[in-house]
Amino acid sequence: MATSTRLRTSHPPANPAQFQPSAERPVRGKARVLDHHEDIYPHHHAWGQLVLSVSGAVRVNTEHHTFIVPPSRAVWIPPNVTHAVTTIEKAHLRTLYLLDGQLEGPAWQQDRVLEVSGLLRALILELSALPDPQPDADLAERERQLDISRLIVRELQRARPLSLGIALPRDARLRKLCEAMLESPSRHSGFEAWAAEVGASPRTLSRLFRDELGTSFAQWRSQLLLAHALTLAARKRPMSHIAAELGYASASAFSAWVTRTVGMPPSRFFAEA
Repeated sequence: MATSTRLRTSHPPANPAQFQPSAERPVRGKARVLDHHEDIYPHHHAWGQLVLSVSGAVRVNTEHHTFIVPPSRAVWIPPNVTHAVTTIEKAHLRTLYLLDGQLEGPAWQQDRVLEVSGLLRALILELSALPDPQPDADLAERERQLDISRLIVRELQRARPLSLGIALPRDARLRKLCEAMLESPSRHSGFEAWAAEVGASPRTLSRLFRDELGTSFAQWRSQLLLAHALTLAARKRPMSHIAAELGYASASAFSAWVTRTVGMPPSRFFAEA
């Protein structure tokens, strides 16, 4: 039976002038909904950005990493880092833009995933829902927005970083393979089939995995599958669905693989991650 495939649509980022943070408003927030076929094409700006998915899941790509982000997690993107957003399913996003210098230290110069506490989530939702203050706005309302911004910065400083990033290579041949696996991780189960799809030999790709990413194909694929599994688990999908989505014949086979890979059963791994 024939099926129709809807083409993906890439949108430009938000107007920089509209959401640019300033000394008067050091943290800006906005809400945006992206359907499962919609993306935001690569761009960068002079301020830091935090991307939170309230519902749904997105993949945030930077030059060296890709982050598969379920709800209750957020991606930090430092100033001047090129990034793009790809939707995995319809997502309700909240985005913060932070004036450079709000978060200082070497850790904030790198893109990474952060755990979002209940308080931080509530603050982000509140700030992104507030209208821009008008010139004649009440002083108390302006001070309230600044107080929320200060609390957001403090909560971000306390947020726990999570190892959910997947390294991406520079080499075009290996990048093509990694991008194909990100789009459909269960399309092939063996290395040889993936190598044939991108037109490179397994030996060449194995060498590139070692040289570019310091890992093997099997280890990189494990990180990818675990990231996808976390996203599905965050959406309360049953274990049987997660197993099937990732190419496993049964929930027990998937559970055994997770236990071998991370040293704990999926229920505990999902809870701790």
